[in-house]
Amino acid sequence: MEIIKTKFAGLTIIKPKVFFDDRGYFFESYNYQKLKQETQIEDNFVQDNQSLSNGKVIRGLHFQNPNFAQAKLIRVIQGKILDFVVDIRLGSPTFLEFFSIILDSDNFYQLYIPEGFAHGFLTLADNNLIQYKCNQFYNKESEGGLLALPILEEQKKQNKILSKLLFDEYLISEKDKNWQLKENLKTSFVFDRQKFIQWKQDIDTNFFEVK
Repeated sequence: MEIIKTKFAGLTIIKPKVFFDDRGYFFESYNYQKLKQETQIEDNFVQDNQSLSNGKVIRGLHFQNPNFAQAKLIRVIQGKILDFVVDIRLGSPTFLEFFSIILDSDNFYQLYIPEGFAHGFLTLADNNLIQYKCNQFYNKESEGGLLALPILEEQKKQNKILSKLLFDEYLISEKDKNWQLKENLKTSFVFDRQKFIQWKQDIDTNFFEVK
């Protein structure tokens, strides 16, 4: 597998090695031992989630507060999404900054999201099947979120590539329409500098694979 570290401490892009032949393809979508050896990611994932979303759907941005915070490993089985996060760790060098990446069923990329990030995605195709692992069980009482649309509109003005991917109308749940604005966030997450003291980024800008 190929590992790409972002400028966001802990946020990691994983490109698994895919074996193709006349029959199709095969790859290891998750291997605890290899992931630990190559990335120091050693979460005990306890829950797998899968969602099917139509086109132009926004889900998120979601997080669970401590002590039920979740790290996630995201991949797309079918379709194409713009996966995005906001760093909500107080004291982080990238606090409240935005990161996004294209995940689809052709590039096989996965995104590891450590605890302390709000996560969401926008579907860019029809019939999108997304699967993700969590290191903590769902806990309704600890749910939190940020309004995604104002954040995406802000990024649209700043990023020409992103502006080409966004739409004029979206399908968003009532729940996701009522989260707080990023500017009003009161977070309980604190950045652990010691944990990431040796973190060295491999890239320093948003990472896109646009086709």
